[in-house]
Amino acid sequence: MPSIAKNIDELTKIVSEAVEIKENGVAIKDENKLRNTVIDDLIYTAVFSEDDNTKENAKKLIRDIANEFGAIASSIHDLYRAIGRGEVRDFTTPAVNIRGMTYDVARQIFKVALKHDVGAFIFEIAKSEIGYTFQRPSEYASAVLAAAIKEGYKGPVFIQGDHFQFNAKKYAENPEKELQAIKDLTEEAIKAGFYNIDIDPSTLVDYSKETLKEQQYHNYINTAKMTEFIRSIEPEGITVSVGAEIGHIGGKNSTVEEFEAFMEGYLEELPENMEGISKMSVQTGTEHGGVPLPDGSIAEVKLDFNVLKDIGKVAREKYQLGGTVQHGASTLPDELFDKFPSSNCCEIHLATGFQNIMYDLIPEDFKNEIYNWIKTELKNEWKEGWTEEQFIYKTRKKGFGPFKYQWWTLDKEVKEKILKALYDKFEFLFEKLAVFNTREYVEKYIKPVKVPYNTLKK
Repeated sequence: MPSIAKNIDELTKIVSEAVEIKENGVAIKDENKLRNTVIDDLIYTAVFSEDDNTKENAKKLIRDIANEFGAIASSIHDLYRAIGRGEVRDFTTPAVNIRGMTYDVARQIFKVALKHDVGAFIFEIAKSEIGYTFQRPSEYASAVLAAAIKEGYKGPVFIQGDHFQFNAKKYAENPEKELQAIKDLTEEAIKAGFYNIDIDPSTLVDYSKETLKEQQYHNYINTAKMTEFIRSIEPEGITVSVGAEIGHIGGKNSTVEEFEAFMEGYLEELPENMEGISKMSVQTGTEHGGVPLPDGSIAEVKLDFNVLKDIGKVAREKYQLGGTVQHGASTLPDELFDKFPSSNCCEIHLATGFQNIMYDLIPEDFKNEIYNWIKTELKNEWKEGWTEEQFIYKTRKKGFGPFKYQWWTLDKEVKEKILKALYDKFEFLFEKLAVFNTREYVEKYIKPVKVPYNTLKK
Protein backbone atom coordinates (compact mmCIF):
# COMPACT_ATOMS: atom_id res chain seq x y z
CA MET A 1 0.00 0.00 0.00
CA PRO A 2 1.52 3.37 -0.98
CA SER A 3 2.37 5.92 1.73
CA ILE A 4 0.05 8.89 2.23
CA ALA A 5 1.82 12.00 3.53
CA LYS A 6 0.04 13.74 6.41
CA ASN A 7 1.96 17.01 6.06
CA ILE A 8 4.47 18.89 3.92
CA ASP A 9 7.49 17.52 5.82
CA GLU A 10 6.40 13.93 5.15
CA LEU A 11 5.74 14.79 1.50
CA THR A 12 9.19 16.36 1.10
CA LYS A 13 10.78 13.28 2.66
CA ILE A 14 8.87 10.96 0.30
CA VAL A 15 10.16 12.70 -2.86
CA SER A 16 13.66 13.65 -1.66
CA GLU A 17 15.41 10.44 -2.75
CA ALA A 18 14.10 10.62 -6.33
CA VAL A 19 13.48 14.31 -6.98
CA GLU A 20 15.20 17.57 -6.13
CA ILE A 21 12.74 20.40 -5.53
CA LYS A 22 13.95 23.69 -7.00
CA GLU A 23 12.61 27.23 -6.91
CA ASN A 24 11.16 27.02 -10.44
CA GLY A 25 10.45 23.31 -10.86
CA VAL A 26 12.15 20.00 -10.12
CA ALA A 27 15.10 17.86 -11.20
CA ILE A 28 14.69 14.08 -11.40
CA LYS A 29 17.60 12.42 -9.55
CA ASP A 30 16.53 8.77 -9.72
CA GLU A 31 13.96 7.85 -12.39
CA ASN A 32 13.76 4.22 -11.28
CA LYS A 33 12.93 5.14 -7.71
CA LEU A 34 10.48 7.77 -8.94
CA ARG A 35 8.60 5.23 -11.07
CA ASN A 36 8.90 2.29 -8.67
CA THR A 37 7.51 3.86 -5.48
CA VAL A 38 7.62 7.65 -5.23
CA ILE A 39 4.97 8.38 -7.86
CA ASP A 40 2.57 5.91 -6.15
CA ASP A 41 3.05 7.74 -2.84
CA LEU A 42 2.60 11.12 -4.53
CA ILE A 43 -0.71 10.30 -6.23
CA TYR A 44 -2.16 8.56 -3.15
CA THR A 45 -1.21 11.66 -1.15
CA ALA A 46 -2.75 13.97 -3.77
CA VAL A 47 -6.03 12.02 -3.60
CA PHE A 48 -6.27 10.79 -0.01
CA SER A 49 -4.20 13.00 2.32
CA GLU A 50 -6.38 14.58 4.99
CA ASP A 51 -4.41 17.82 4.81
CA ASP A 52 -5.53 20.05 1.92
CA ASN A 53 -2.22 21.92 1.74
CA THR A 54 -0.32 18.63 1.45
CA LYS A 55 -2.71 17.42 -1.28
CA GLU A 56 -2.25 20.64 -3.24
CA ASN A 57 1.54 20.42 -2.99
CA ALA A 58 1.47 16.79 -4.12
CA LYS A 59 -0.54 17.79 -7.20
CA LYS A 60 1.94 20.58 -7.98
CA LEU A 61 4.85 18.17 -7.62
CA ILE A 62 3.22 15.65 -9.97
CA ARG A 63 2.72 18.37 -12.61
CA ASP A 64 6.31 19.65 -12.22
CA ILE A 65 7.71 16.12 -12.39
CA ALA A 66 5.55 15.26 -15.43
CA ASN A 67 6.83 18.37 -17.25
CA GLU A 68 10.43 17.49 -16.42
CA PHE A 69 9.84 13.82 -17.28
CA GLY A 70 8.26 14.69 -20.66
CA ALA A 71 4.59 13.72 -20.10
CA ILE A 72 3.11 17.08 -20.97
CA ALA A 73 -0.54 18.15 -20.75
CA SER A 74 -1.42 19.28 -24.30
CA SER A 75 -4.14 20.38 -26.71
CA ILE A 76 -5.16 18.15 -29.64
CA HIS A 77 -6.40 21.21 -31.61
CA ASP A 78 -3.63 21.34 -34.21
CA LEU A 79 -3.94 17.64 -35.01
CA TYR A 80 -7.70 18.01 -35.60
CA ARG A 81 -7.08 21.00 -37.84
CA ALA A 82 -4.60 18.89 -39.84
CA ILE A 83 -7.27 16.19 -40.18
CA GLY A 84 -9.65 18.89 -41.44
CA ARG A 85 -7.11 19.87 -44.09
CA GLY A 86 -6.87 16.25 -45.24
CA GLU A 87 -3.23 15.81 -44.18
CA VAL A 88 -3.75 12.80 -41.90
CA ARG A 89 -5.08 9.29 -42.53
CA ASP A 90 -8.45 8.24 -41.11
CA PHE A 91 -8.66 7.28 -37.44
CA THR A 92 -11.03 8.01 -34.56
CA THR A 93 -9.47 9.29 -31.33
CA PRO A 94 -10.81 7.41 -28.28
CA ALA A 95 -11.77 9.75 -25.43
CA VAL A 96 -12.06 7.68 -22.26
CA ASN A 97 -14.01 8.79 -19.17
CA ILE A 98 -12.49 7.18 -16.08
CA ARG A 99 -14.92 7.17 -13.16
CA GLY A 100 -13.01 5.09 -10.63
CA MET A 101 -9.48 3.79 -9.89
CA THR A 102 -8.33 6.56 -12.22
CA TYR A 103 -4.58 6.12 -11.66
CA ASP A 104 -4.61 2.36 -12.26
CA VAL A 105 -7.04 2.53 -15.19
CA ALA A 106 -5.04 5.31 -16.89
CA ARG A 107 -1.93 3.15 -16.56
CA GLN A 108 -3.59 0.46 -18.70
CA ILE A 109 -4.27 3.03 -21.43
CA PHE A 110 -0.65 4.20 -21.40
CA LYS A 111 0.51 0.55 -21.57
CA VAL A 112 -1.57 0.03 -24.74
CA ALA A 113 -0.28 3.31 -26.18
CA LEU A 114 3.35 2.37 -25.57
CA LYS A 115 2.93 -1.13 -26.99
CA HIS A 116 1.21 0.03 -30.19
CA ASP A 117 2.73 3.49 -30.77
CA VAL A 118 -0.57 5.27 -30.10
CA GLY A 119 -0.43 9.07 -29.89
CA ALA A 120 -4.08 10.02 -30.42
CA PHE A 121 -6.02 9.23 -27.24
CA ILE A 122 -7.76 11.41 -24.68
CA PHE A 123 -8.54 11.16 -20.96
CA GLU A 124 -11.72 13.01 -20.08
CA ILE A 125 -14.22 13.64 -17.34
CA ALA A 126 -17.66 15.22 -17.72
CA LYS A 127 -19.09 18.00 -15.59
CA SER A 128 -21.60 15.55 -14.05
CA GLU A 129 -18.87 12.94 -13.38
CA ILE A 130 -16.69 15.48 -11.56
CA GLY A 131 -19.57 15.71 -9.08
CA TYR A 132 -20.53 12.11 -8.44
CA THR A 133 -17.04 10.56 -8.71
CA PHE A 134 -15.56 13.16 -6.32
CA GLN A 135 -12.79 14.06 -8.78
CA ARG A 136 -12.10 17.77 -9.26
CA PRO A 137 -10.08 18.57 -12.40
CA SER A 138 -6.79 18.98 -10.49
CA GLU A 139 -7.13 15.50 -8.98
CA TYR A 140 -8.10 13.89 -12.28
CA ALA A 141 -5.21 15.51 -14.18
CA SER A 142 -2.79 14.50 -11.41
CA ALA A 143 -3.88 10.85 -11.61
CA VAL A 144 -3.47 10.80 -15.40
CA LEU A 145 -0.04 12.47 -15.39
CA ALA A 146 1.13 10.25 -12.51
CA ALA A 147 0.06 7.19 -14.55
CA ALA A 148 2.11 8.45 -17.52
CA ILE A 149 5.20 8.79 -15.30
CA LYS A 150 4.62 5.35 -13.76
CA GLU A 151 4.46 3.69 -17.19
CA GLY A 152 7.31 5.72 -18.71
CA TYR A 153 5.13 7.50 -21.27
CA LYS A 154 6.68 10.64 -22.76
CA GLY A 155 4.87 12.97 -25.15
CA PRO A 156 1.66 15.02 -25.28
CA VAL A 157 -1.04 13.92 -22.82
CA PHE A 158 -4.54 15.03 -23.81
CA ILE A 159 -6.88 15.71 -20.87
CA GLN A 160 -10.39 16.90 -21.65
CA GLY A 161 -13.40 18.45 -19.97
CA ASP A 162 -16.34 16.52 -21.40
CA HIS A 163 -19.92 17.86 -21.54
CA PHE A 164 -19.40 21.18 -19.79
CA GLN A 165 -23.13 21.38 -20.13
CA PHE A 166 -25.55 24.24 -19.59
CA ASN A 167 -28.54 23.45 -17.39
CA ALA A 168 -31.59 24.59 -19.40
CA LYS A 169 -33.74 25.26 -16.31
CA LYS A 170 -31.06 27.35 -14.59
CA TYR A 171 -30.30 29.16 -17.85
CA ALA A 172 -33.96 30.09 -18.28
CA GLU A 173 -34.00 31.55 -14.75
CA ASN A 174 -30.67 33.43 -15.02
CA PRO A 175 -28.65 33.11 -18.26
CA GLU A 176 -25.62 35.11 -17.02
CA LYS A 177 -25.34 33.13 -13.80
CA GLU A 178 -25.38 29.80 -15.66
CA LEU A 179 -22.82 31.07 -18.19
CA GLN A 180 -20.60 32.19 -15.31
CA ALA A 181 -20.87 28.74 -13.68
CA ILE A 182 -19.59 27.13 -16.90
CA LYS A 183 -16.81 29.74 -17.11
CA ASP A 184 -15.77 29.01 -13.52
CA LEU A 185 -15.57 25.25 -14.16
CA THR A 186 -13.69 25.82 -17.42
CA GLU A 187 -11.14 28.07 -15.70
CA GLU A 188 -10.64 25.49 -12.96
CA ALA A 189 -10.12 22.78 -15.60
CA ILE A 190 -7.66 24.78 -17.71
CA LYS A 191 -5.66 25.66 -14.58
CA ALA A 192 -5.43 21.89 -13.92
CA GLY A 193 -4.07 21.10 -17.41
CA PHE A 194 -7.29 20.38 -19.31
CA TYR A 195 -6.38 21.90 -22.67
CA ASN A 196 -9.34 20.28 -24.42
CA ILE A 197 -12.82 21.49 -23.47
CA ASP A 198 -16.18 20.32 -24.84
CA ILE A 199 -18.70 23.12 -24.38
CA ASP A 200 -22.28 21.84 -24.44
CA PRO A 201 -25.14 24.33 -24.64
CA SER A 202 -27.04 21.88 -26.92
CA THR A 203 -29.52 21.57 -24.02
CA LEU A 204 -30.63 25.12 -24.94
CA VAL A 205 -31.67 24.25 -28.51
CA ASP A 206 -35.31 25.26 -28.93
CA TYR A 207 -37.13 23.15 -31.52
CA SER A 208 -40.27 25.26 -31.17
CA LYS A 209 -38.62 28.08 -33.11
CA GLU A 210 -39.37 28.38 -36.82
CA THR A 211 -35.90 28.45 -38.42
CA LEU A 212 -32.93 26.19 -37.71
CA LYS A 213 -30.76 29.18 -36.89
CA GLU A 214 -33.30 30.43 -34.35
CA GLN A 215 -33.47 26.93 -32.84
CA GLN A 216 -29.68 26.90 -32.41
CA TYR A 217 -29.42 30.53 -31.23
CA HIS A 218 -28.70 30.01 -27.52
CA ASN A 219 -26.43 27.10 -28.41
CA TYR A 220 -24.18 28.98 -30.83
CA ILE A 221 -24.14 32.27 -28.95
CA ASN A 222 -22.98 30.58 -25.73
CA THR A 223 -20.46 28.40 -27.57
CA ALA A 224 -19.02 31.60 -29.08
CA LYS A 225 -18.92 33.32 -25.68
CA MET A 226 -17.17 30.33 -24.15
CA THR A 227 -14.68 30.12 -27.03
CA GLU A 228 -13.81 33.79 -26.50
CA PHE A 229 -13.46 33.25 -22.75
CA ILE A 230 -11.19 30.20 -23.25
CA ARG A 231 -8.99 32.12 -25.70
CA SER A 232 -8.63 34.91 -23.11
CA ILE A 233 -7.28 32.59 -20.38
CA GLU A 234 -5.47 29.77 -22.24
CA PRO A 235 -1.74 29.57 -21.44
CA GLU A 236 0.76 31.23 -23.77
CA GLY A 237 1.59 28.98 -26.74
CA ILE A 238 -1.45 26.70 -26.36
CA THR A 239 -4.64 26.80 -28.44
CA VAL A 240 -7.15 24.89 -26.34
CA SER A 241 -9.21 22.47 -28.42
CA VAL A 242 -12.85 23.54 -28.11
CA GLY A 243 -15.64 21.13 -29.01
CA ALA A 244 -19.24 22.13 -29.75
CA GLU A 245 -22.45 20.11 -29.85
CA ILE A 246 -25.60 20.50 -31.96
CA GLY A 247 -27.77 17.63 -30.82
CA HIS A 248 -28.38 16.76 -27.18
CA ILE A 249 -27.31 13.13 -26.72
CA GLY A 250 -30.42 10.99 -26.36
CA GLY A 251 -32.50 13.40 -28.44
CA LYS A 252 -33.35 13.48 -32.15
CA ASN A 253 -30.67 12.78 -34.75
CA SER A 254 -28.64 15.74 -36.02
CA THR A 255 -28.73 16.99 -39.62
CA VAL A 256 -26.30 18.74 -41.95
CA GLU A 257 -28.72 21.69 -42.11
CA GLU A 258 -28.64 22.10 -38.30
CA PHE A 259 -24.85 21.98 -38.36
CA GLU A 260 -24.70 24.65 -41.08
CA ALA A 261 -27.17 26.86 -39.18
CA PHE A 262 -25.08 26.53 -36.02
CA MET A 263 -21.82 27.31 -37.80
CA GLU A 264 -23.29 30.34 -39.56
CA GLY A 265 -24.44 31.85 -36.26
CA TYR A 266 -21.29 30.79 -34.36
CA LEU A 267 -18.87 32.32 -36.88
CA GLU A 268 -20.87 35.57 -36.94
CA GLU A 269 -20.55 35.83 -33.15
CA LEU A 270 -16.87 34.87 -32.96
CA PRO A 271 -14.43 37.82 -33.06
CA GLU A 272 -12.59 38.14 -36.38
CA ASN A 273 -9.39 36.06 -36.69
CA MET A 274 -10.10 34.16 -33.47
CA GLU A 275 -9.45 30.41 -33.65
CA GLY A 276 -12.79 28.60 -33.29
CA ILE A 277 -13.91 25.05 -32.52
CA SER A 278 -12.04 21.98 -33.75
CA LYS A 279 -14.87 19.37 -33.85
CA MET A 280 -18.64 18.91 -33.60
CA SER A 281 -20.57 16.45 -31.41
CA VAL A 282 -23.72 15.14 -33.07
CA GLN A 283 -26.59 12.85 -32.14
CA THR A 284 -26.71 9.57 -34.09
CA GLY A 285 -29.25 7.52 -32.11
CA THR A 286 -27.23 6.57 -29.01
CA GLU A 287 -27.81 7.35 -25.35
CA HIS A 288 -25.29 7.71 -22.54
CA GLY A 289 -24.74 4.38 -20.82
CA GLY A 290 -27.10 2.58 -23.20
CA VAL A 291 -30.75 1.84 -22.49
CA PRO A 292 -31.24 -0.89 -19.84
CA LEU A 293 -34.11 -3.34 -20.35
CA PRO A 294 -36.17 -4.65 -17.38
CA ASP A 295 -33.86 -7.67 -16.97
CA GLY A 296 -30.79 -5.39 -16.81
CA SER A 297 -29.52 -6.18 -20.33
CA ILE A 298 -28.91 -3.34 -22.79
CA ALA A 299 -31.23 -2.57 -25.68
CA GLU A 300 -29.83 -2.74 -29.20
CA VAL A 301 -29.02 0.70 -30.60
CA LYS A 302 -29.79 1.82 -34.12
CA LEU A 303 -26.84 4.08 -34.84
CA ASP A 304 -26.96 6.13 -38.06
CA PHE A 305 -23.41 6.34 -39.42
CA ASN A 306 -24.63 8.62 -42.21
CA VAL A 307 -25.12 11.40 -39.63
CA LEU A 308 -21.42 11.17 -38.73
CA LYS A 309 -20.36 10.82 -42.33
CA ASP A 310 -22.46 13.61 -43.88
CA ILE A 311 -21.92 16.24 -41.19
CA GLY A 312 -18.26 15.23 -40.87
CA LYS A 313 -17.72 15.72 -44.61
CA VAL A 314 -19.06 19.30 -44.48
CA ALA A 315 -17.15 19.95 -41.23
CA ARG A 316 -13.87 18.98 -42.88
CA GLU A 317 -14.33 20.36 -46.38
CA LYS A 318 -16.03 23.66 -45.54
CA TYR A 319 -14.68 24.51 -42.08
CA GLN A 320 -11.46 22.43 -41.77
CA LEU A 321 -12.67 20.89 -38.50
CA GLY A 322 -11.44 17.48 -37.39
CA GLY A 323 -14.89 16.01 -38.06
CA THR A 324 -17.77 14.70 -35.98
CA VAL A 325 -17.75 13.33 -32.43
CA GLN A 326 -19.72 10.28 -31.27
CA HIS A 327 -20.98 10.13 -27.66
CA GLY A 328 -22.55 7.29 -25.68
CA ALA A 329 -20.69 4.57 -27.56
CA SER A 330 -18.96 2.21 -25.15
CA THR A 331 -21.94 -0.15 -24.87
CA LEU A 332 -22.29 -0.55 -28.66
CA PRO A 333 -21.67 -3.98 -30.22
CA ASP A 334 -17.97 -4.69 -30.84
CA GLU A 335 -18.43 -5.15 -34.57
CA LEU A 336 -19.43 -1.48 -35.06
CA PHE A 337 -16.23 0.17 -33.84
CA ASP A 338 -14.15 -0.20 -37.00
CA LYS A 339 -16.80 1.77 -38.94
CA PHE A 340 -16.07 5.06 -37.14
CA PRO A 341 -12.71 5.91 -38.78
CA SER A 342 -14.23 5.73 -42.28
CA SER A 343 -17.23 7.88 -41.22
CA ASN A 344 -15.46 11.25 -40.80
CA CYS A 345 -15.63 10.73 -37.04
CA CYS A 346 -12.55 12.24 -35.40
CA GLU A 347 -13.41 11.34 -31.79
CA ILE A 348 -15.51 8.86 -29.84
CA HIS A 349 -16.45 9.09 -26.14
CA LEU A 350 -16.32 5.88 -24.12
CA ALA A 351 -17.30 5.42 -20.47
CA THR A 352 -20.01 3.03 -19.30
CA GLY A 353 -18.58 -0.10 -20.93
CA PHE A 354 -15.46 0.21 -18.75
CA GLN A 355 -17.58 0.85 -15.66
CA ASN A 356 -19.53 -2.36 -16.45
CA ILE A 357 -16.29 -4.39 -16.58
CA MET A 358 -15.31 -3.00 -13.18
CA TYR A 359 -18.63 -3.86 -11.55
CA ASP A 360 -18.68 -7.32 -13.13
CA LEU A 361 -15.35 -8.24 -11.55
CA ILE A 362 -15.48 -6.81 -8.02
CA PRO A 363 -16.22 -9.16 -5.08
CA GLU A 364 -19.91 -9.71 -4.37
CA ASP A 365 -19.71 -8.31 -0.83
CA PHE A 366 -18.24 -5.02 -2.07
CA LYS A 367 -20.78 -4.86 -4.90
CA ASN A 368 -23.64 -5.46 -2.44
CA GLU A 369 -22.29 -2.77 -0.13
CA ILE A 370 -22.41 -0.25 -2.99
CA TYR A 371 -25.83 -1.42 -4.23
CA ASN A 372 -27.33 -1.21 -0.73
CA TRP A 373 -25.98 2.32 -0.39
CA ILE A 374 -27.54 3.21 -3.78
CA LYS A 375 -30.92 1.73 -2.81
CA THR A 376 -30.91 3.74 0.41
CA GLU A 377 -29.29 7.03 -0.58
CA LEU A 378 -30.53 7.34 -4.19
CA LYS A 379 -34.02 5.86 -3.87
CA ASN A 380 -35.55 9.17 -5.01
CA GLU A 381 -33.92 8.54 -8.43
CA TRP A 382 -35.88 5.29 -8.90
CA LYS A 383 -38.26 6.11 -11.73
CA GLU A 384 -41.75 4.70 -11.97
CA GLY A 385 -41.84 1.46 -13.96
CA TRP A 386 -38.14 0.64 -13.50
CA THR A 387 -37.16 -2.79 -12.25
CA GLU A 388 -34.44 -2.99 -9.60
CA GLU A 389 -31.98 -4.05 -12.32
CA GLN A 390 -32.75 -0.94 -14.39
CA PHE A 391 -32.46 1.33 -11.36
CA ILE A 392 -29.11 -0.13 -10.30
CA TYR A 393 -27.71 -0.02 -13.83
CA LYS A 394 -28.64 3.67 -14.28
CA THR A 395 -27.36 4.82 -10.87
CA ARG A 396 -24.35 2.66 -10.01
CA LYS A 397 -22.01 5.18 -11.66
CA LYS A 398 -22.63 7.16 -8.45
CA GLY A 399 -21.00 4.40 -6.42
CA PHE A 400 -17.50 5.53 -7.35
CA GLY A 401 -17.25 8.73 -5.31
CA PRO A 402 -18.41 7.61 -1.83
CA PHE A 403 -16.39 4.37 -2.17
CA LYS A 404 -13.32 5.88 -3.85
CA TYR A 405 -10.79 4.64 -1.27
CA GLN A 406 -12.20 1.09 -1.38
CA TRP A 407 -11.96 1.06 -5.20
CA TRP A 408 -8.34 2.29 -5.16
CA THR A 409 -7.30 -0.20 -2.47
CA LEU A 410 -9.02 -3.34 -3.72
CA ASP A 411 -7.28 -6.65 -3.04
CA LYS A 412 -4.28 -6.98 -5.40
CA GLU A 413 -5.60 -10.13 -7.09
CA VAL A 414 -9.04 -8.59 -7.72
CA LYS A 415 -7.53 -5.38 -9.00
CA GLU A 416 -5.21 -7.21 -11.39
CA LYS A 417 -8.14 -9.15 -12.86
CA ILE A 418 -10.10 -5.91 -13.46
CA LEU A 419 -7.11 -4.09 -14.95
CA LYS A 420 -6.26 -7.00 -17.26
CA ALA A 421 -9.85 -7.00 -18.59
CA LEU A 422 -9.71 -3.23 -19.09
CA TYR A 423 -6.33 -3.44 -20.83
CA ASP A 424 -7.73 -6.04 -23.25
CA LYS A 425 -10.79 -3.85 -23.96
CA PHE A 426 -8.67 -0.73 -24.55
CA GLU A 427 -6.35 -2.65 -26.86
CA PHE A 428 -9.30 -4.03 -28.83
CA LEU A 429 -10.99 -0.63 -29.19
CA PHE A 430 -7.80 1.25 -30.06
CA GLU A 431 -7.11 -1.21 -32.86
CA LYS A 432 -10.68 -0.98 -34.18
CA LEU A 433 -10.54 2.81 -34.08
CA ALA A 434 -7.30 2.71 -36.12
CA VAL A 435 -5.19 4.68 -33.62
CA PHE A 436 -2.30 2.21 -33.54
CA ASN A 437 0.77 3.98 -34.98
CA THR A 438 -0.66 7.49 -34.68
CA ARG A 439 2.23 8.78 -32.60
CA GLU A 440 3.96 10.09 -35.74
CA TYR A 441 1.02 12.42 -36.46
CA VAL A 442 0.90 13.66 -32.89
CA GLU A 443 4.64 14.36 -32.95
CA LYS A 444 4.33 16.16 -36.27
CA TYR A 445 1.46 18.48 -35.36
CA ILE A 446 1.52 18.85 -31.56
CA LYS A 447 4.33 20.87 -30.02
CA PRO A 448 3.98 20.44 -26.24
CA VAL A 449 4.32 23.51 -24.02
CA LYS A 450 5.41 22.96 -20.41
CA VAL A 451 3.01 25.00 -18.30
CA PRO A 452 3.62 25.17 -14.53
CA TYR A 453 0.79 24.02 -12.26
CA ASN A 454 -2.11 26.47 -11.87
CA THR A 455 -0.99 28.95 -14.52
CA LEU A 456 -3.36 31.04 -16.65
CA LYS A 457 -2.71 33.86 -19.09
CA LYS A 458 -2.64 37.12 -17.14
